[in-house]
Amino acid sequence: MLKRYQVLLTDWLGEYAQFISQEYDISFSEAVRIIMCVGAIQSIKELYPRHKSNLSVKHIVRDVKKVAIEKLREDLMHQKLSQAYFEARKAIEFRMSEAKKKK
Repeated sequence: MLKRYQVLLTDWLGEYAQFISQEYDISFSEAVRIIMCVGAIQSIKELYPRHKSNLSVKHIVRDVKKVAIEKLREDLMHQKLSQAYFEARKAIEFRMSEAKKKK
């Protein structure tokens, strides 16, 4: 489920999200979500090397390039995005549970 938030972005970050949006024919909001998911996966991987993920940033980038080059069908693009969202959610849930254990 999506929830509406108001977020202020620096010009350069907004421009990058707009670029991603246009490059892959997705909404600006979805571009921001993807950027955040990739950042979450990578940062949690660095903070907690023992957290294992079925998807790395390298795989996400490879798949996105494949989509851009091969012009994969829209449903395949959304399948790749869903996989990235799922892995980011798992990583975030892992991070949050680790934080609770420390308290």
